[in-house]
Amino acid sequence: MAKKNNHIVVFEHESLHVDKGEKKLTPVQLESLQRYYGEKGVPYYSLIHHGVKFCEFVGVIQVGNTIIEVLPKADKSSNHSEESKSRWRNVLIDMLHAVGIFDIHAPSSSQLSLKSNSILDLYFELFIKELEYLLHRGLVKKYRKVEGNITSLKGNIHFAKHLTHNLIHQERFYVNYSTYDKEHILHSILYKALKLLKYINTNNQLSSRLGSLFLNFPEFRDIKVSEQLFNQITLDRKTEPYKNAIEIARLLLLNYHPDISNGSNNVLALMFDMNLLWEQFVYVSLRKNKVNGSSIVAQNTKNFWKPDNGNRSKLKPDIVLNKNTEDCIVLDTKWKNLNGYNPSPDDLRQMFVYMKYYNAKKVALIYPGRESIIRSGKYYNHEELPVNEIGKEECSIVTIGVLDNIKKWQTEIHNTISKWHSPPVN
Repeated sequence: MAKKNNHIVVFEHESLHVDKGEKKLTPVQLESLQRYYGEKGVPYYSLIHHGVKFCEFVGVIQVGNTIIEVLPKADKSSNHSEESKSRWRNVLIDMLHAVGIFDIHAPSSSQLSLKSNSILDLYFELFIKELEYLLHRGLVKKYRKVEGNITSLKGNIHFAKHLTHNLIHQERFYVNYSTYDKEHILHSILYKALKLLKYINTNNQLSSRLGSLFLNFPEFRDIKVSEQLFNQITLDRKTEPYKNAIEIARLLLLNYHPDISNGSNNVLALMFDMNLLWEQFVYVSLRKNKVNGSSIVAQNTKNFWKPDNGNRSKLKPDIVLNKNTEDCIVLDTKWKNLNGYNPSPDDLRQMFVYMKYYNAKKVALIYPGRESIIRSGKYYNHEELPVNEIGKEECSIVTIGVLDNIKKWQTEIHNTISKWHSPPVN
């Protein structure tokens, strides 16, 4: 039986308080978020007076049985209707699908059915589907080394320990041997994640499937999880189907922070940086519609400055089209709404440097918005007098309207950017 949950929905850059607002945190929940924030802080929100303020990270933070869902928003309207929340939730989920966050490689997998719910429920369902698939095809056995004091002789006798343990019990043998079974690290990780889901799940639609998995999934020893443990895992041909399940288990287990004070307000945070997500989404949209003979690279690096001692500074534009050609284009993506204002001077200076170092024909800042708009501006002359005259170098601002249909939106991104860098000849 799933626990009853509270569901709070906010948009990025909004705040939650304990003493004001339509949606409020309890003092205990705020204390848990403060403790999770710690001395070093977390990038998902900042602490304010009697509350927290969210930033450009979106997704889900579960505090005890309360789910705080932080949604993206590319416009400045104050519309907080259920229709608006549903729309931006679907936009976020579709973007995550498009960049491969919810890739499912298992042949038995079908589309996830909980699209209307939070990102957290989607991850839970995806993990459940992966475990169901692994059970259906049969859990993999592996060889493992065992050491113990047993009543039959197998493997090699560990003479020092045998003499220590069996001076009296001479019917026993202290041995080292290999066994071939399902008790290995992959299954221990999956079982620990399954227990975590059973403990924190608040979705009734998933409860029966979790119960069925518990009946069919063997019980394994408890393990202490860490980043290092997951980094040591190597998959082979037999265990490659475990990849998705292990990755989700990693995400859930390493982002789960138990409340050690009273155990009732554990924190699980699954959050995504919208700046990075927007960058990846624009990149995959352009790559998906790439024409023959063109090229596209993301996060291309060039050395920029070298000190006499120490590390070099580098340039890393988000997207470069047709690198090292006369038709080179540099794009930098920004998940923000300009709201009629100009880009920041830092962003404009950065684009000027990109233009020079990549010998780019054109550069542009790419924003989301309510509609697709292209506007351009020129840098002031910097090469010869008079310096207050407008020069030839141009930086454009390309705003791309957010569409509910993900395929049409990706096509719109490609078409708008193509129209900008290759305008039709009249």
